[in-house]
Amino acid sequence: MSLKLSTPEHTVADIVKFIRETFAAQNKKYAIIAVSGGIDSALSLALLAQALPKDQIITVFLPYSTQSTEDAETIVNFLNIPLQNQHKMNIAPIVDAAAKLLPITKENHHRKGNLMARSRMMLVFDTAKRLDGLVCGTENKSEHFLGYYTRFGDAASDIEPLANLYKTNVREVAEYLAFPAQFLEKSPSAGLWQGQTDEKEMGFSYEVADQVLYQLVDERKEPEQIFVRDISKEMIASVVKQVKNNRFKFHVPYVMK
Repeated sequence: MSLKLSTPEHTVADIVKFIRETFAAQNKKYAIIAVSGGIDSALSLALLAQALPKDQIITVFLPYSTQSTEDAETIVNFLNIPLQNQHKMNIAPIVDAAAKLLPITKENHHRKGNLMARSRMMLVFDTAKRLDGLVCGTENKSEHFLGYYTRFGDAASDIEPLANLYKTNVREVAEYLAFPAQFLEKSPSAGLWQGQTDEKEMGFSYEVADQVLYQLVDERKEPEQIFVRDISKEMIASVVKQVKNNRFKFHVPYVMK
């Protein structure tokens, strides 16, 4: 069993070809992508930059309140996206107004986090509508099967370049493309509240999760057959439980047959 990509360069070439073919088939010129400053959006953007002319890529920074966009701007400039194609919209007025209306308190992190994710996608899709473009997503295979995303939020997109890459593969490709160190070293985070990280919230690392997911999804093993060296059965069970608890996201909406 190996999660490691045999040839990162071939992986990049395949994804770039997929992006080009998709935009050609849909007769769309512009790609719109929300750049958060994390490794996933950075890699999606890098692959777009290889597939399309850079003046056809629209990057959108969507901070909440005083959130920093420094890392997002770093990767955009690293990839030489034209300044006129970089847009910043603070989502605080939308989120705060909706949170007051619902109401959502500051302590309810998950509801407010979902509201932030859906507000961002609302702005990204409206930008795509204005430009007649496609929204490029940033979801990886790990997040998908763990259900670690907001429905109609960060999982909403028109094209998903990273859908077949586990989180560990994302890092591998980013290393191959010589990303700045800050993107390889920082803890994965959706940035939905102060101090939030993906791994702290889930209770296990992506390195552990990916080894379990590979056996569960790719090798189609039953949970009791999964073995990962130096990882406890309890930790493996936690990953499997996360998958099972969020499996409903694959099936909704429920419809009458």
